[in-house]
Amino acid sequence: MVDVGALIRTYYIRTFLCRVMVWMKLRVEMDSRWMRLKRMPRSFWFILLFGVGGALLFLHLEDLSEMLLSQAPGAMFQSSPRQSKEGLQAAEANPVSPMQHPNVEESKLKAATVSQEQEISSPQITKRQRKLLKTSPQIIHSKNVSLTSPPGSTLEESSTNLFRIVETRKQVMKNMCAKYKSGISRTITPNHVKYIYVEDKYKVLYCEVPKSGCSNWKRTLIVLSGKASNPDSLKHEQVHYGGFLKTLNRYDQKEIMHRLQTYKKFMFVREPLDRVVSAYRDKFENPNDYYHKLFGKPIISKYRVTPSAEALQTGNGVTFKEFVQYLLDGHRPVGMDIHWEQMNKLCHPCLIDYDLIGKFENMEEESDFLLRMIGAPQTLKLPSFKDRNPKDARTSKGITERYFSQLSLMERQRVYDFYYMDYLMFNYSKPFNDLY
Repeated sequence: MVDVGALIRTYYIRTFLCRVMVWMKLRVEMDSRWMRLKRMPRSFWFILLFGVGGALLFLHLEDLSEMLLSQAPGAMFQSSPRQSKEGLQAAEANPVSPMQHPNVEESKLKAATVSQEQEISSPQITKRQRKLLKTSPQIIHSKNVSLTSPPGSTLEESSTNLFRIVETRKQVMKNMCAKYKSGISRTITPNHVKYIYVEDKYKVLYCEVPKSGCSNWKRTLIVLSGKASNPDSLKHEQVHYGGFLKTLNRYDQKEIMHRLQTYKKFMFVREPLDRVVSAYRDKFENPNDYYHKLFGKPIISKYRVTPSAEALQTGNGVTFKEFVQYLLDGHRPVGMDIHWEQMNKLCHPCLIDYDLIGKFENMEEESDFLLRMIGAPQTLKLPSFKDRNPKDARTSKGITERYFSQLSLMERQRVYDFYYMDYLMFNYSKPFNDLY
């Protein structure tokens, strides 16, 4: 009789031996190929890795472009740089999730344009995608009414619209921080809050952004604290050097965190290039011994081809082009200054959750909105006067264009790139059509 058990054992043994032989043959073949690959020059590996990386990046950007277009079915995007002018009549939407565009049109939101503010789209990855610009948010303007008008009034609708805009700005900020600042330390130090002013009576924290109405906001905080009765009566020197207000970094860590967690926090920003032109005009075109000596002398010394002895001694007469050369120099002869430092570096909005990020371009309405939000007296208004060089015209878009016309296209592009994170975070569109 045939021994079935023996046949089965023989079959399994032969199968096992065949698999071992195949495995050994494959192993010898793989070792042989690996040795040949190891003998390949390093340049081959570099080219291979570079090609694979480039292909992956290309596929990623294609997917990203499709995602951006698909997530905003109501938004119209154009690659033409003229878009920043053509889209000024779109409306700003309700707060949205981080994966959506903040500029989806809302048909029920009917409002008139109010300022130069122009919003840009969600996070951009490449310079080419900077052309996907948002349009300005809309706020209803109604005169001769107060923020305490009865329900159903035009101003209540305006206040609701403004609340939506404020919330959308905060959402845009969170999107930008998640995209570009996700790796930063979450620890808040006294250095992060050194430009934040404290008003304990109304429990308010204000982050100072020079050339964005900071002097008038300090006047208002001094009145709120009860140390003055009228903001219009406070002189520039009293406001900045009178010791009426304390900065948050003068408290210990426990008190700093308590105020950050319980007080209303706000800041006001300004179109970045308008702000830098305003700073230049204020500090270099007008008499100012401090800035002329501290900044003017080293700027003239380094960037002027044949400076006069008087210019080297006084620091007077720094040109806008020389100022821009200093601003863009990685080896500046003198450090940065708060008046032209990037706004996001002054107030650290990715670390500090501000309740309101207001805009200088719509200061009157948004300041009233904030004062009512914190319960300030109905009679208190933010001053609107210009306390330094009052005879000079306020820096406008036209004035900014005139100063930047003195620069080459490359210099304008580099200044825009220098402030690009401010443009993203604070949702401003690019200032000139010829920029990429």
